[in-house]
Amino acid sequence: MRNIKLNMLLAFFGMALIFASCGGEGKKGAAKSGEFGAPRGSESFSDVVKRRDLNADDVLAAAKTYTPDKLSDEYIALNSGGQAGNMPTYMVPSMRLIRYTVTSARQPYNGYGYSKETMKRMRTGFIDGAEILWGDTHHPGYSETDGVYNGKWAAINDKANPRIYITSLKDWELKQIVMNPIFRNDHGGAFFTPNSEYIMEACQYPAPYDRKYHPLNEKNFQEIWRGGLTYWKFDNDKGKIDMSKSFTFEFPPYTQDLSDAGKAASYGWGFTNSFCSEMYYGGIESGRPPFEAGCSSRDVDYLHVTNWKKAEELFKAGKIGRKVIRGMHVITMDEAKKYGLLYLIPEPKSPHGVDVNPSGEYIVVAGKLDSHTWVYSFEKIMNAIKNKKFTGTDKFGIPIIGLDDALHTSVEVGLGPLHNQYDKKEGIIYTSIYVDSRITKWNYITGKVLGFVPSHYNVGHLVAAHGDTKKPHGKYLISLDKLSIDRFNPVGPLHPQNHQLIDISGDKMKIIYDMPLPLGEPHYTSLISFDFFKDIEIYPVGTDITKYTGTNDASEYKSPYATMSGDEKTEVKGNTVHIYGTINNGKVTPGDIEVEQGQNVEIHLTDLGQTKLDHYVYEITAYDKMYRWRPGETATIEFNADKAGAFPILLDKIHSPEGRQLVGYLKVKFN
Repeated sequence: MRNIKLNMLLAFFGMALIFASCGGEGKKGAAKSGEFGAPRGSESFSDVVKRRDLNADDVLAAAKTYTPDKLSDEYIALNSGGQAGNMPTYMVPSMRLIRYTVTSARQPYNGYGYSKETMKRMRTGFIDGAEILWGDTHHPGYSETDGVYNGKWAAINDKANPRIYITSLKDWELKQIVMNPIFRNDHGGAFFTPNSEYIMEACQYPAPYDRKYHPLNEKNFQEIWRGGLTYWKFDNDKGKIDMSKSFTFEFPPYTQDLSDAGKAASYGWGFTNSFCSEMYYGGIESGRPPFEAGCSSRDVDYLHVTNWKKAEELFKAGKIGRKVIRGMHVITMDEAKKYGLLYLIPEPKSPHGVDVNPSGEYIVVAGKLDSHTWVYSFEKIMNAIKNKKFTGTDKFGIPIIGLDDALHTSVEVGLGPLHNQYDKKEGIIYTSIYVDSRITKWNYITGKVLGFVPSHYNVGHLVAAHGDTKKPHGKYLISLDKLSIDRFNPVGPLHPQNHQLIDISGDKMKIIYDMPLPLGEPHYTSLISFDFFKDIEIYPVGTDITKYTGTNDASEYKSPYATMSGDEKTEVKGNTVHIYGTINNGKVTPGDIEVEQGQNVEIHLTDLGQTKLDHYVYEITAYDKMYRWRPGETATIEFNADKAGAFPILLDKIHSPEGRQLVGYLKVKFN
């Protein structure tokens, strides 16, 4: 009955279009302006269709993405923000932006980096004493249980500064920053193993592990420069990385790229791309070839295959990882060779993605400089390892499995294949094609290409609903296009990225939405169903949100500065003035604050509100001090009162018509 009604509705739409339009082709910018017929407020469906020059596909796409009050979105997309240092987050299928999730950059709207507590969290990501207030976030991932998202945590890497950020899906706030003490940058992160035992983070550009100066020449590059892959030990209940239980595989000075953890049949193994296996180190200013040429002289690069499960057992037994560099246990290449923990397999030139299929039986790799995508058989790889069937070793003695002993098939998918995502239908995979600006749908078991859909333009990553798990959902695919060019109205030289929502529920792919994403440069995206997590909207009174995970006890997350109504006070300790105050239904106590010039000031405020409306921004003019309080939160603003005078204190009642109002003065006596 439902299908009959749907068909009747579509038939009605079709009839309306026949009478209302003249075959419009749906091109961007084709709609005509001007008034005709009924006034806008009284337009009929056919009036709108005619005025906007819509065709049947346009109307169907609008119906599939429009989300009225009675409907909810199905998925939430967590995007890397690139150099914006955050994670833009939007809903699917409506493609409505819902928040920016913080990582490395200060965010006034969120307050991150403006309170004592959040600034303390930011400082844990500073490197070698350097204040780093930005990041280049790249690859988000969700925590898993048995290879399926469990709705607890999200992680993302910072490519420019080798850091991993952990976010709780209870409140979508940052809980931990971990800096890799060995790498100088990363790219292949953050990828969870199937039960979130570890988070994989691969180095990208090799560098000396000792972080000292060494002359850059071929001998030193091969002997001192190193790549690597860190397995960060992760507590899936507490949402914490434990460096003392983590380890890093020492890799040759190839340029490592993305990773994926084996699942089901391949559980316990990890797979990491590399490019520039030529070990080229540049020198164009000295007459050497540019990187593009120096890193492209070989026909293939190497897929790194690591046995993390066996490594874990040996590490716990104290047999490997005894070398420690700045707190990180390192599994040397000699140890990896001795215990059979690391193998290499030829892969297409300059790969930019490795993806294990839902059953764990196949590993798919796309190489930017090869029009083919290669499919490896995990069973064949294991047989080669078991029978010690190698074609030789690389320069560092790492065993190389021959391509014939690992490959299942190779499929020509287009020029510049990059990334892959899986459908719920067995064997179906989607690959982004950068140069051809399209998505290729194909079968990785039969090796048959099934279809294409254009991207606008130059697609990089792509994401499908739960498309990197044991149980993909199908339904939606998002093409993360690098260029938008003519897709949106121009607003100056900077143009946004374009995220195109694609309906993959049928045999043919259909683009149903173009979404401009103007902040940063999004790379990868993770798409999780709203059914898989349950968030909170109000904190218990007195909560330090940097410590709250949704799984820990109040004794762990309650702020030592928490203050209840009637307990407001001022204390002077040495040269520091502590003000313990409250925000209660928009009233701030105390209102006025008086200090001596030169004193350090810490204002500890507790938001006593316990409704969704109790959000406030506390601001001190001319002192560059502000913070946004959530319901129940305790947070601190700290500064040195170096300027004498009277400075208005404002409170912005975000969800109130009163808006921003004066609540008192900071009075700084001249000293």
